[in-house]
Amino acid sequence: MARKSTPYLLALLGLLLAACSAGREAAPPLASRPALDAPMARIVTPAAPLQCVAFARETTGLAIRGNAWTWWHAAEGRYRRGGKPAVGSVLVWTRTARLRRGHLAVVTALLDNRTVLVDHANWLNRGRIHRNTPVVDVSPKNDWSTVRVWYTPGNTLGTRSYATRGFIYPERVVAR
Repeated sequence: MARKSTPYLLALLGLLLAACSAGREAAPPLASRPALDAPMARIVTPAAPLQCVAFARETTGLAIRGNAWTWWHAAEGRYRRGGKPAVGSVLVWTRTARLRRGHLAVVTALLDNRTVLVDHANWLNRGRIHRNTPVVDVSPKNDWSTVRVWYTPGNTLGTRSYATRGFIYPERVVAR
């Protein structure tokens, strides 16, 4: 049992050290895994490189087209949107100089009120799929407007903070 928990302890230690770095926004501690047998973050190489938009559309069935940053407005009046994560919802990153087309990730698990697991494609710009990736809400108001993403190759929480719009839920809006 001790050997099985070692990667989790090392990951938690790395996160705690990263949160102490000077000059960076401190994230709340990454939630402990729900169980020792919970899936670890991993990267999968598909047969052909994938973009986050195609991956999110195929995974959720949301009928939205366009660059990731356009999804928030494109969903208005068609799908429910909000500021709280839900399994199956799509987290929408805003367009920035670093993320010129924005980004999308599909929520696969809720670990606590500030930590979710997501699956997403092309995060490190190689068209690969990132599975079970922790994303932490670091927004001052706990509203998911700013997040940090787990850096799987380094087995640590990333140091950059990213602005997000919110979550698109796969339920269609019903006309009244």
